[in-house]
Order: sequence, then structure tokens, then C-alpha cells
Amino acid sequence: MAVKIRLRRMGYKKHPFYRIIVADSRSPRDGRFIEEIGTYDPNTEPSTLKVNEELAKKWLNNGAQPTDSVSKIFKAVGIEK
Repeated sequence: MAVKIRLRRMGYKKHPFYRIIVADSRSPRDGRFIEEIGTYDPNTEPSTLKVNEELAKKWLNNGAQPTDSVSKIFKAVGIEK
């Protein structure tokens, strides 16, 4: 099973709010997921980032691959692979 760390879109039309989740790569974007590890809100100024660093590092060490956008969020928070 290939595991990805990616964004799940929430919120209403034209006001997105994202949750950072760990999911099977075959599941749909807003479908089933394994665990939620943080949130990202681009609507605030500056953007709000909340990430549980312990869970993120645990999943990265177990082989989960972050998407490009999640990698940028992790770098902003200070999480390196």
C-alpha cells in the first residue's frame, strides 16, 4: 500500500480550508483517510498552519510520501525528512 501525506479540501465554495491527512494513494482526494495530522487555512493573513510534528515525523519515517504542497508546508513549519 502506497501512503501519501496530502491535503483534503474542506470549506465552502471559493473559501477553501485544508486538512493535512495521511491516506492511501488510491483513495479519492476527499475520501477515506488513515489519520489527520494538521490543518492549513490560506484565507487568513498570514496563512494559518497547524501541524502535529510528532505524527508527521512518524509517518515520514514509516515511508509516507508528502505531495509537493505538503512538502512546502512542512518546510515552512520546520519539518525535514
